[in-house]
Amino acid sequence: MREVLNLNTKWAFSKEADQVPEIMPQRWYWVNLPHCWNAIDGQDGGSDYYRGTCYYAKEIEKSELPVNSQYYLEIRGANSSADVYLNGKKLAHHDGGYSTWRVNLTDFLEDKNLLVIAVDNSPNRTVYPQTADFTFYGGLYRDVNLIAVNDSHFDLDYYGGPGIKVSPEIDESDAKVGVEVFLTNAKEGQTLVYTVKDQDGNMVAEVEKAVDDTAEVLTIPQVHLWNGKKDPYLYTAKVALKDGEEILDAVSTRFGCRTYEIDPEKGFILNGESYPLRGVSRHQDRWGLGNALLPEHHREDIELICEVGATTIRLAHYQHDQYFYDLCDEKGLVIWAEIPYISDHMDTGRENTVSQMKELITQNYNHPSIVVWGLSNEITMSGSSTPDLLENHNILNDLAHEMDKTRLTTMAVVSMCDIHDPYIQIPDTVSYNHYFGWYGGNTSMNGPWLDNFHKEFPNIPIGMSEYGCEALNWHTSDPKQGDYTEEYQAYYHEELIKQLFTRPYLWATHVWNMFDFGADARNEGGENGQNHKGLVTFDRKYKKDSFYAYKAWLSDDPFVHICGKRYVDRVEEETKVTVYSNLPEVELFVNGKSLGKQTSPEHFFYFMVPNARESTLVAIAGDCKDESKIRKVEVFNEEYRLKEKGAVLNWFDITEPEGYYSLNDTVEDIMKSEEGKAMFMQMMAGAMGAQGDGKQEGGMVINEAMMKMLGSFTVLRLLNMAGTAGKVLTKEEMLGVNAMLNKIKKCD
Repeated sequence: MREVLNLNTKWAFSKEADQVPEIMPQRWYWVNLPHCWNAIDGQDGGSDYYRGTCYYAKEIEKSELPVNSQYYLEIRGANSSADVYLNGKKLAHHDGGYSTWRVNLTDFLEDKNLLVIAVDNSPNRTVYPQTADFTFYGGLYRDVNLIAVNDSHFDLDYYGGPGIKVSPEIDESDAKVGVEVFLTNAKEGQTLVYTVKDQDGNMVAEVEKAVDDTAEVLTIPQVHLWNGKKDPYLYTAKVALKDGEEILDAVSTRFGCRTYEIDPEKGFILNGESYPLRGVSRHQDRWGLGNALLPEHHREDIELICEVGATTIRLAHYQHDQYFYDLCDEKGLVIWAEIPYISDHMDTGRENTVSQMKELITQNYNHPSIVVWGLSNEITMSGSSTPDLLENHNILNDLAHEMDKTRLTTMAVVSMCDIHDPYIQIPDTVSYNHYFGWYGGNTSMNGPWLDNFHKEFPNIPIGMSEYGCEALNWHTSDPKQGDYTEEYQAYYHEELIKQLFTRPYLWATHVWNMFDFGADARNEGGENGQNHKGLVTFDRKYKKDSFYAYKAWLSDDPFVHICGKRYVDRVEEETKVTVYSNLPEVELFVNGKSLGKQTSPEHFFYFMVPNARESTLVAIAGDCKDESKIRKVEVFNEEYRLKEKGAVLNWFDITEPEGYYSLNDTVEDIMKSEEGKAMFMQMMAGAMGAQGDGKQEGGMVINEAMMKMLGSFTVLRLLNMAGTAGKVLTKEEMLGVNAMLNKIKKCD
């Protein structure tokens, strides 16, 4: 019978070694798995985290292993490429940092063994991802197991799959459950026992077949549907391989029975009823841990996502831990799963996109939560599609449909991509990443853009795969686009909620992002090395006000929340206080005195509050209560104002001749001047290591479309972000740009 031995403890680790050791190293560091070597330097900014090869070594004595015929090493996540050595012999190589893969050790095991895994996250041009706005953490960051099985066993070699594939179909009130298994070294006379049990463990169906009958259809009478968050009911299918009465091996999987469709006019439909997909995207990393998460971290994430009321998660931009997919099944969350084919199409990377898609689908086919396979993300960042890019997408789209007849395909498209680009027509559905109101334009542009797409392509289901803005612990009573305040983020999401959630044709919307995450190339917002678009902080300790804006629209659990709890000191005589609640009426008290009751169909309540000395605010909605404080001050508290940490250049170091441009002007203003526009495009090409004709560096296209998107940015802010495209500018280079701008007169 199969036995699984966890190998997470006591590995010797080295970042300095340059070759595979012949004996167990004595002077390496001892680590337990999961382990990530960029947990610190991948989150502190500077775009300088270590990317290279590191070694993990472990001694294994065969006498301590379960007695069996075959032994497989199972690696559930090694980013991004890895080689396995046993007693100095190289046994396997794997490219792709987010999936499970296995190596048969049987023929190479000795009494005493030295197992070495060399893991490499170096830059290259064949393995995705290579260009993206997140840290590519290196390490053995998920479980490593040893699986001991009989010579006759369920397959362990094909793309890390579970050896069992379950395909339920609804037949009126029943379900026909197709169960297919994949065998290695099956022998005549062996049998397969198929069973299905309900969520309480009761037997629903059972049949025994000859070993060559590897596909069976079992019936569930009066099937209990998996119905999203309302009722995420799960069955369990199990198949045992037997020789007489002896069970040689067994595999099982949970599954759900449901139907769904994505209608270009009505949106997402689950089990015949409208089921709006309104939710978030998730990166898996954590502050101080990188990608090396434990089960309790995954559980905390899923609980926070459920608390906000989301019905869907886009699991970006790679395959996530199997445990997290299991949690999504249990909680009834509808999932977009994708491969890390992102930002920069590599002509030399096609094989890797295919292998990662095969792994994603093979390993995750049985999860009822997953409804779409994502082909790519922002892959036309460098411009329009190319013939090779189109062919790559057609191959992936056809592959997904060939491997999985039950699900649809999708992709996330960068905002600047022309809606007429032919690659938009490839998948079954499409979503766009728009940041109007943060990187450019204004918040009011989002809904009309989607309406225009829907009007021009009424038969293509359209969604919003990313939208968001950054917020840290900065505060103001006059929030402005680009100020990184919690107040602007709250305003931004209020506006986007009103536009997106009132358009039923949108098949799905996903906030970018549920949590702040590591992006070591970022140098902005006052805390380097992170993307701060999360509704929750990187350490999961603080829910930003925008979290509660979504909770007000999406959650059924009654609550009331006063915004601005971290914004206590205020200079104005009368200050605006925003309250969120999913209840119809809110009353606000200031030092015990009622300011009256308000109703709001939008769940956002705005009160003008007199600000004198110290005040205690209490909001009441139904049986719910929340409290905060404000304090009158004469001078604005500078602790609330954005300060760039370790900035190459600060705004106050910049010369600003009256009537002339400087780094402190916005891209939009500079582009109003023909001379400024020409100079700026040339300057950006040089600063980014690109050409003005749209060629690119690090995945960022330098053209008018990009400049329009970044219109609200000051040039200084834009140059400080250059690290995300692989170019860190010096203070002298920035001052040189400023000197050129100082010679150009502003337009009236």
